[in-house]
Amino acid sequence: MTVPSQFTPASEPTMRLLSFSTLFVIGTDTFLTAPLLPLLQREFGVSVSRSGWLVSAYALGYALFALVAGPVSDRLDRRKVLLAGLVGFGVTAACGCTWSFWSLFTARSLAGVAAAFVAPQIWASIPVTVPPKAIVKTMGYATAGLAIAQVAGIPIASFLSSMGWRIPFFVIAASGAVLWVILYKGFPNVAPAASGGRLFAPYAHVARSRPLLLSLIAYLLFQTGNFTALSFIGSWLAKDFGADQNAIGTAMIVIGFGNAIGSLTGSRLVARLGERRSLLFGIVALGAIYLGTAFVSSMRVAVIVLAVAMLVGGFLFPVLMSELQSHTDLARGTVSSLASAAMYAGATVGGAIGGHLLSRFTGYSGVAVFTVIAYAVSLGVYALGGAFKRPDFRILET
Repeated sequence: MTVPSQFTPASEPTMRLLSFSTLFVIGTDTFLTAPLLPLLQREFGVSVSRSGWLVSAYALGYALFALVAGPVSDRLDRRKVLLAGLVGFGVTAACGCTWSFWSLFTARSLAGVAAAFVAPQIWASIPVTVPPKAIVKTMGYATAGLAIAQVAGIPIASFLSSMGWRIPFFVIAASGAVLWVILYKGFPNVAPAASGGRLFAPYAHVARSRPLLLSLIAYLLFQTGNFTALSFIGSWLAKDFGADQNAIGTAMIVIGFGNAIGSLTGSRLVARLGERRSLLFGIVALGAIYLGTAFVSSMRVAVIVLAVAMLVGGFLFPVLMSELQSHTDLARGTVSSLASAAMYAGATVGGAIGGHLLSRFTGYSGVAVFTVIAYAVSLGVYALGGAFKRPDFRILET
């Protein structure tokens, strides 16, 4: 592990808390607009399909600027990039001051741009701020922040919106300001492992590493299958079991808690199995669980099965991120940003395919089979990149 020369250490508990808090605030903002859509639709007098673009606006801003944020962050102290991104994150407050559909669309896009400079710094900093044995555990806390944001963030946004649709945006912006103070006091300086050169030089570094390129492709394939399954859980529960919005919301909370538990406790299992076996067994187990959904005949059983799937997913995600980060110490920010872009790309493809699979096949079978195929191809690409030849994930190159 290469540690930058200008480095202010932080304790493991501190990094776990800061990682969790940052990803919780960013994750809550990511999911903030979805429960507000009915209110926003009425407020701006737009159709249901058009209102959905307010959700896409954030993802679009994040995905596009993540490709710039990565190489920028690899040339600067990550603490400075993180704090600057959170200053920009204050634009979320502006979302509550908008007056039209397009002004809100623009503000949400800018909030996504700011978030693209924040979240990757957490993933890129963890491997050089904690000992190797604590990397997966700390990444698990960051993953838990996202998971709990999805579980708690949506109900919180719904509750706050009862006082007006602008209130949730103001509250999240205030939370971002508090987070900035906490990070300013506690987040360590993490200087770049290399400086100078062209802005997009980290992409050349990534392109020269065959194992890293294959890992990114494998991660994209995994997330494509993953989001195909995740995006249509509510639609499946409604179609096959007649679940209404309240029932679906309750089910998603239960399922989301499975993800949070897996994120927080999975590091113990990873320590026993090793990262290589955890990657292999985690993807295989997740595929087997999704195949099991084809035989589910009641909503209660469906929720239990999906909660178990999310538990395994919570255990697996930090391993996936650790594997990606293990390929380089020179372009960690770029790798984190590319991983985010791959995740959003997978979500886009999964969203386009999953609806057709759900409507054309019985139950969840079509979605499940596609997901398993994507997982299987992902495992093959990971194998080509040598992911299963190493006993654990450590830096391959510098």
